[in-house]
Amino acid sequence: MIAENAEAKHLKIGTMKVEIYPNSKMAGMAAARATALAMKEREQAGDVVGIIFATGASQLETLDALTSMKGLPWNIVRGVHLDEYVGIPADHPASFRRYLRERLTDKVSMREFFEIDGSAPNPELTCVAYAETVRSVDPRICLLGIGENGHLAFNDPDVADFSDPQDVKVVHLDEMCRQQQAAEGWFTSVDDVAGDAITLTIPTVLRVPKLIVSVPGGRKAKIMRRTVEDPISTECPATILRTHPDVTVYLDADSAQYLDGALTPR
Repeated sequence: MIAENAEAKHLKIGTMKVEIYPNSKMAGMAAARATALAMKEREQAGDVVGIIFATGASQLETLDALTSMKGLPWNIVRGVHLDEYVGIPADHPASFRRYLRERLTDKVSMREFFEIDGSAPNPELTCVAYAETVRSVDPRICLLGIGENGHLAFNDPDVADFSDPQDVKVVHLDEMCRQQQAAEGWFTSVDDVAGDAITLTIPTVLRVPKLIVSVPGGRKAKIMRRTVEDPISTECPATILRTHPDVTVYLDADSAQYLDGALTPR
């Protein structure tokens, strides 16, 4: 069943909570409010808090709202990010380091932020070092998105592993993932999209106690239905979110357009 109030619809699939808002701005604001509340709870407990930050089109409204809020305890935040392309410089328009500098770390005074160096000469060694960094940060909150192929971070279906022994790894991006990156305007064409990336693995993400997942836009409508309906498997990696004890997915009307029929009797 779908519960509804004046602002949003609420539903639950397994342990996964879903909130549906009329537009992407409202969905992003809701995700930002949830993040802000979690940050303040950690501040009140006297704790430093590790946060994983996602990038891409899905995070634009969330990060804009979050960095515009007054009085947030950014001084207690130790930040890391989900993934980065291999072999592109930090000033490339598609670089996630550049994205997060422009939309996050240049806007707020964070305690620390640790970037993934996708330009390093040995990506495998970068993975080992960044895995140690992530473990030391001990993230308690993760801002996340879902790809058009169901990927979490850059764990596309053919490389996703729910029992991955690695915390961070190098992956080859599949065709659908690369098409999405080009369609969102980060690269001029599919041929220009980087072929490989460094990504946090799915077990690393699932260890984080609180997941805040922003998935706006009509391009994500089909994968959201699969996330809700498909058997839990790496064929649609996002289905694993239905098992996490504290995950909320924030949708707009476009990305949720196929869910009513999926969750009500036909």
